[in-house]
Amino acid sequence: MGQGMGRPGLNRRHFLAAAGGLTVAGSFGFAALGTGADALASGADTRVRYWNLFSGGDGYNMIAMLDSFRKDNPGIDVKDSTLQWGSPFYTKLAMAAAGNRAPDLGVMHLGRVTGFSPGRLLDPWDPALLAKYGVREQDFNPELWKRAVIDGKLYALPLDIHVQLCFYRKDVLKKAGLLGEDGRIVPVESTEEWFDVLKEARKATAKGLQTIGLWHNDQNFQWWFFVAFYTQLGGTWFNDAKTEVTFDTDKAAQVLEFLRKHVADGYANPSFGGGAGAEQFVNGSPFAWEGNWSVPVFDAAKLDYGATPLPPVFGRRATHAESHSFVLPHQAGRGGATNEGAHRLAAYVVKHARQWAAGGHIPAYTPTLSTAAYRALQPQNEYVSAMDHQATEPKVWFAGSTGILAQRVGPVVVSSTTGSAKPEAAARRMKGTLTELLAMKNPMDGRTAAQGGATA
Repeated sequence: MGQGMGRPGLNRRHFLAAAGGLTVAGSFGFAALGTGADALASGADTRVRYWNLFSGGDGYNMIAMLDSFRKDNPGIDVKDSTLQWGSPFYTKLAMAAAGNRAPDLGVMHLGRVTGFSPGRLLDPWDPALLAKYGVREQDFNPELWKRAVIDGKLYALPLDIHVQLCFYRKDVLKKAGLLGEDGRIVPVESTEEWFDVLKEARKATAKGLQTIGLWHNDQNFQWWFFVAFYTQLGGTWFNDAKTEVTFDTDKAAQVLEFLRKHVADGYANPSFGGGAGAEQFVNGSPFAWEGNWSVPVFDAAKLDYGATPLPPVFGRRATHAESHSFVLPHQAGRGGATNEGAHRLAAYVVKHARQWAAGGHIPAYTPTLSTAAYRALQPQNEYVSAMDHQATEPKVWFAGSTGILAQRVGPVVVSSTTGSAKPEAAARRMKGTLTELLAMKNPMDGRTAAQGGATA
């Protein structure tokens, strides 16, 4: 992830074709890719420069959606570039916006928008222009839309939510007597019930396979799982003014103890490594906690499987969710036909996101969720309810996908899950880290979370 941007002239269709085996949307290591010529496409009178971070299966789906837009809008030439996923993408986007070299349209994880100095490095969307192309606030989940609003202005247009899921093998669970009459996993509503399920599933699991893969030594996944279960307990992070840490160490310790028990009781096997869950699942392991981007992988393996949001073991439904969202990187002279073209392109992709849903993501545009075509998608139709039960990171500048919060707190969660730290001590360390971060200044604008402006 620290590699240089590299090879900007390589046609990305050729690159993705050469990388054919990379079907997981979160695959790392892609360099910045451009589609080549600077001249406007034949017949086009407006160019929209668009940067994204979509590789693997997501990359193929985005290309298909852009090609459909080009066909339906021949007057707009979309010059799209795919940059390396993670911190390098955000660094390059920030530098481009600060230096007035920003693209007309970009993609960000919604959790990173607050820290990207809205109003300085990001320009707000024009709701009237979005409405002109058929996208309105009422077409989105209210909580998702609220996360995109800062100082009363819309700074992100959500494309999807991507969530952490409990994947399960129906063949193994049927053998274990854990499938209901509807062919889905029996309901689980407490930690006791969940570990009873794991106990029965283990009896039906072939030798040499772990019962569940949960990325026990990966700081990002462990952090995401923690956020989900801490939210189920009603845990909070900071007061509204972002001047005080309200993190509950008792609730945090409960979550950490729960995660730790999977390893301590032998359901997740440390000898397999934290990243072996998907491979073990394909080979017959009954459970894997993975992001929804694994749907194409398991579909390609032709498994008989299902997927639900993470089990509501603490009584409240909540699973970790992030969102790919469109943003307008700051341009000193933003406006005119190019700006309208950016609005038109983003609105088009958001409204035509059924293709995107095939990659496992839940479309943010709620009219799509009620269509017969979406309701027929499996296992997507089993976990679409996650849209109404999102567990998200706090709305502060240091949060969001691959952000400072995950980098600092994620390893602490791992230390507890894997047994090198006690849950109570880890919870106290987490609170101490949150206190330190709350006092830090955002390098983008030199302001603390409390000084960062009112968020909706």
